[in-house]
Amino acid sequence: MAFEKLSSGLQVAIKNLRKAVIVDKKAVKEYIKEIQKVLIASDVNVKLVFELSKRIEERGLLEKPPGMLTKNENLIKITYEELVKLLGAGEKFDARDGMKILLVGTQGSGKTTTAAKLSRYFKKKGLNPKMICADTFRAAAYDQLKQLSEEIQVPFYGEPASKDALGIIKKGVEKFRGEGLIVIDSEGRHKLDVELMRDINRIYNAVRPDKTFLVLDGTIGQGAGEQAEAFRKSCQVDGVILTKMDGSAKGGGALSACSATNTLMTSRNSTPSASCQGS
Repeated sequence: MAFEKLSSGLQVAIKNLRKAVIVDKKAVKEYIKEIQKVLIASDVNVKLVFELSKRIEERGLLEKPPGMLTKNENLIKITYEELVKLLGAGEKFDARDGMKILLVGTQGSGKTTTAAKLSRYFKKKGLNPKMICADTFRAAAYDQLKQLSEEIQVPFYGEPASKDALGIIKKGVEKFRGEGLIVIDSEGRHKLDVELMRDINRIYNAVRPDKTFLVLDGTIGQGAGEQAEAFRKSCQVDGVILTKMDGSAKGGGALSACSATNTLMTSRNSTPSASCQGS
């Protein structure tokens, strides 16, 4: 499972640090090397790893442990604080009827199934979700979301013959106005390109969603940071949703994505949590 190796690797490094009798410059550097190996092996962006480890090392060597903390405990505390900074400072997301939620991401990231899973979750929570298929690029997107909407019994709007994504969204929003929470499945591409970023920016500015979530394939690895940064320039990203987390994904790329967008994340190997967090 994703993050298991990352988590266990960090735990081993911390366990070894706890055992150290003397925490001097040499011990700190050895600890930093262990942290670096774990993060790089988990597909965290190399530049990000060195920036993070440099901050941990500098603080660990310069800061005096507060209160009754030992040097070991203080270094662990610093590591935790820097990892939290890496993930971004977020706030709890409380979904409510009347909201518009826009899902963005490249083709194959899992936006369509995520739209259905989110809607199903919101429905279980007593909300009144609706779905809009605005993916005019992938031919099967309309049929897939329509089928999912029937399975979870959530109203759905789309126009299979139209290529006007923004027009579809506007009509869908008008159709469902005042009826509940709207989840919008936007279009994607096989890769990042100028056309996709332009279209997402145009949709975002016209629709003004209450929340925008970037959907990333959990196996993306080193490309996560670049992808997240590209979408962040096209629209405000309020949170990152990771899909396909029950496979062999290392998950470290997600840390790069969170750093690039300054958001927290939720995983989607099961039903997503409605308490996804973002800035």
